[in-house]
Amino acid sequence: MKVVIYSDGGADPNPGYGGWAAVLRYGEHEKVLTGNAADTTNSRMELQAALSALQALNRPCTITFYTDSEYLRRGITEWIDRWMANDWQRGNGKEAVQNVNLWQALYQETQRHQIEWHWVKGHAGDPMNERVDRLARQARAAITPLRELAPDTQRLFVRSSCKGNPGPGGWGALLEDGQDTTQASGWEPETTNNRMELTAVLEGLHLVAPGATVQLFTTSDYLYQGATNWIHGWRRRDWKKKDGRPVANADLWQRLDRRMGDYDLVWVNAKGEQPPAVDRPLIEAGLLATTAAETAAAEGR
Repeated sequence: MKVVIYSDGGADPNPGYGGWAAVLRYGEHEKVLTGNAADTTNSRMELQAALSALQALNRPCTITFYTDSEYLRRGITEWIDRWMANDWQRGNGKEAVQNVNLWQALYQETQRHQIEWHWVKGHAGDPMNERVDRLARQARAAITPLRELAPDTQRLFVRSSCKGNPGPGGWGALLEDGQDTTQASGWEPETTNNRMELTAVLEGLHLVAPGATVQLFTTSDYLYQGATNWIHGWRRRDWKKKDGRPVANADLWQRLDRRMGDYDLVWVNAKGEQPPAVDRPLIEAGLLATTAAETAAAEGR
């Protein structure tokens, strides 16, 4: 079986909170893998991404492997034979090879396959490299405590309201950027609550400059789980559920899937009790959505 693999990993700070990702493609199939660690390094995350990708293969394969880590590529193709011959010591034998447990496990996995290792320049426009970079950053963000985010991180709050399902509906978005607050809202005459949740995010992100780190607060389990969990399987199955039926609101989910690549999003499920600093803007975004839904209902009379 011929497989193409892209992987990436990193930590912020280094050492610090880390995330990794790998995408495996074979024929028309695709597998997305991600993971994270609370106390790690850039190098360990790069190695873990490659190791997890190879471990996911249950039979020997012919693999074309792409990475933007010279540490990974040169380590596995140039340095590892010398390290093993020198009992996992570097140079004059007085310094142990770092991350030896991962190198040993990775070497064992490589023996099952025929692998061509390729280096690609990071952040240079390669779509798959950009994708695994984004997935790795999202995996890292998922475990980064909110207090660890930069103090100037923007916060986007989104809410929806619908009078009937379907029925007249509205959405509201509130962006906090330091001391500045920006609001946006809109409505549709005939829609659903879930479509308004998705629209709130898509329109709310227009308030944010591409490339920014954004904390995105939602009270919708549908939106949160879809964006952080379900979307990978939907994309792999060409926007179909496991039972083969089309994904509801696939047009909006596909738009969101593309838009998420423009930002470093830290998704926060804000359902339930929240501290006042979060509760207040959530209420304000909800009022925007309710007012918009009332406008939609009035316009439809």
